[in-house]
Order: sequence, then C-alpha cells, then structure tokens
Amino acid sequence: MRPMFVLLSAKMFGNINDRSYRGASLVELLHTATLVHDDVVDDANKRRGFYSINALWKNKIAVLVGDYLLSKGLLLALKNRDHDMLEILSNAVEQMSEGELLQMEKARRLDITEDIYFDIISKKTASLIASCCGIGACSTTDNQADVKKMEAFGLNAGIAFQIKDDLFDYGEMDIGKPTGIDIREKKMTLPLIYALQHCDQAVKKKVINTVKNHNKDKARVAEVITFVTQSGGIEYAREKMLDHYNKALELLNEFPDSEAREQLNALVDYVITRKK
Repeated sequence: MRPMFVLLSAKMFGNINDRSYRGASLVELLHTATLVHDDVVDDANKRRGFYSINALWKNKIAVLVGDYLLSKGLLLALKNRDHDMLEILSNAVEQMSEGELLQMEKARRLDITEDIYFDIISKKTASLIASCCGIGACSTTDNQADVKKMEAFGLNAGIAFQIKDDLFDYGEMDIGKPTGIDIREKKMTLPLIYALQHCDQAVKKKVINTVKNHNKDKARVAEVITFVTQSGGIEYAREKMLDHYNKALELLNEFPDSEAREQLNALVDYVITRKK
C-alpha cells in the first residue's frame, strides 16, 4: 500500500519516473526494516501469517537483517543523490521512533489521553504514509507547497488507517491477529480511551485493573471489549476515522481532477473499508 501512495502521488504532478520508483523502493525497504525490528521488540513469532525472522533465526540475526534493509534504502537514496527524499523519510523515521517510545511509556502508566493517542498514531503510523506522499510528489514536481499539501493528505489518510486498524481489535473479522491483542499488550487505543472517559470511577478502576494486571485472562478481556462497545467507543472511533478521511479528501480535491487523483481517492476509500 505504501509504495502505491508514492507512485500515485508522483502521478499527480507528472509521469512516474526512475526517482518515483526509487522513492517507492526506499519507503518499502525502510518499512520492512521497521517491521523486522518491531517483531524483536514485541517478541512476535508471526508476521503476515509466516514465522518472523526472530522466530526462525533469533533476535541477533533479526536486528542485523533490519539494519541491512535500512542501510540498503539509505544507500539507494545517497548513490542517486535523492537527498530531498532522504530528508523527508529521515524526518518520518524520527517521528516513528518518538511515537513508539511514547506509546511504550504510556503502556506502563496507562494514563493516555485522546490528545496523546493522536500524537502517538500521527508519529508512529501516519508520518510514514505522509512521507510516501511527499516523496512521490517531490519526484515529479519542485513545487514545495504541493509537496507539503500531499504530506498533509498522507498524514490524515494515515491517521484514518490506524484508527481502522485499532477498530479491528474489537471485531470478529479474520484480520491475521486475535481479537483483544491490543488490550493484552496494554495498548490504550481510541475506543477504550473514549469509553473510560465516559464511565464512573468504579468501572474505570476495574477496567484499568484488567488491562494492567489481568490482560491475559480471556474472560476479563472479553468483558473489556463488551464494555467498550456498549459505551459507544466503537462508534466514536469510527466518527473520528471518518473526520480524518474527509480531511484527506478535502486536501486531495484541491488539486485538478485527474486519473491519479481518482486512484488516490480510491486508495483512501480502501483504507477505511478494508476487511483486514
């Protein structure tokens, strides 16, 4: 999906060229490197239905493979003097690291607010999609205002993408991960944050206790999912997802009508309607 954002953003302003393809490759190499490292951090044994690298060859090999993929991306940009692309992506890496660290900090204290949640997902997830759109645009135009507008479009699309991903945790679709995994990992996502903000203190204390101390208990986790659903957390998160979806399309529609614009519109539609 991310390389598609790169190439379609490039097509918005001209013909897809070698720089566009290098930008898409750069993004995919970086993203794959972060996934390999994430599996080490999370001690995950599966990735997209297959055994993770750390499960097959242990953490040391996985870290080195992630580093290797990252270095290949950096060299690809440097050898071709794509310094503008590298700057955009380096900013995204910084944001992603800050978002991951902030999420880990809040997982310990479970004191995350809605504002902090949006700060985390903007940095951890949406910043990379924003960089995809910026990189694609800068491969075919020198207009920095258009590049920044495409980055803003990608940021809002990325936020909608992450909220959709968080909503899967409260559904029953086959999404490649078990329902309730965010709760088991002490991740305070928007549906739960909203529900906790709209309940009495006794209920809040019990739910927090479950997330903090009983997150492996399937029955207790199921109770939390029911609580969130009945408290309107799911519906509220969907509304916020649609808000950012609409913001993304408003930015996109400021550009002239074109095949690329229609395709980007369809890609954002997929972001919020996907089944996994």
